[in-house]
Amino acid sequence: MGHYVANDRGAVASRSGRRRTWRGFSFSVAVCVVCCLQAGKTQTVSEYAVKAAYLYNFAKYAEWPEQSLSSGTAPFVIGVFGGDDEFIDALKKTVAGKTAGTHPIVVKRVSLPEEMDFCQMIFLRATSGRKRTEDAIAVLATASVLLVGEEANFLRQGGMINLVLKNGTIRFEINKGALDRARVRLGPSLLAAVSGESGSSGEPAVSATPGEARRLKVSTPPEYPDIAKRMNIRGTVQLELTVARDGTVKDVKIIGGHPILTDAMVKSVRGWRYEPAPKESQVVVKFVFAP
Repeated sequence: MGHYVANDRGAVASRSGRRRTWRGFSFSVAVCVVCCLQAGKTQTVSEYAVKAAYLYNFAKYAEWPEQSLSSGTAPFVIGVFGGDDEFIDALKKTVAGKTAGTHPIVVKRVSLPEEMDFCQMIFLRATSGRKRTEDAIAVLATASVLLVGEEANFLRQGGMINLVLKNGTIRFEINKGALDRARVRLGPSLLAAVSGESGSSGEPAVSATPGEARRLKVSTPPEYPDIAKRMNIRGTVQLELTVARDGTVKDVKIIGGHPILTDAMVKSVRGWRYEPAPKESQVVVKFVFAP
């Protein structure tokens, strides 16, 4: 089966003053191995799909400062700096009809500072060139814009998240100092990917708050998303459920798991039914996704 988790908080940042300031390197942290690609192939349709899925999940599970949020239904704009139209098409397909919280996600090609002004995230393609990338990062250095790149020196240039392909596997790395300066915080569902979990697949492991055990009456295992199968994404999803007195799942809190697989698990548990009880209770669920 498949795996991962995340919270439903999404946000939008609007932009104000841009000044050239810090450009130094703050330590980067290798965060997770997420998707496997066929060895020897780069910039394939599969790679584009995986990177597009990353960007969508960064939009969905990162948090922007409250003072930077625009109105509740304003669009969340992902700008793409450089690169080909094929990737933009793949990203548009990935985010079509999706939201970051209450904000519909839109994709735009950007090349000038004034075009970046209304973006909440910018993906700087490797084909942009080092000088143009450095200039873009410098312009946005004081803004709450999530800067994502895909080339070896991106974090050293002041970027925040870097997607790297190593030995046929796409990983992401972070520059914590740059994220802190932009006041953009990665949600627990992304940071939880630092360490994978292992266990038996196919059956949920359930635990309850002491004295509040609830028997699960109806449960449907989550579907393993096709992209997760193709990319060999696996791991453990851990959720905390708030179960209402009538046995329905009232709320879902994501504790850990892979973002690409989170939705499958959350959608599944929302349909679960527990035995009725005199009061609400908290139930922790773990599910291991594996081929």
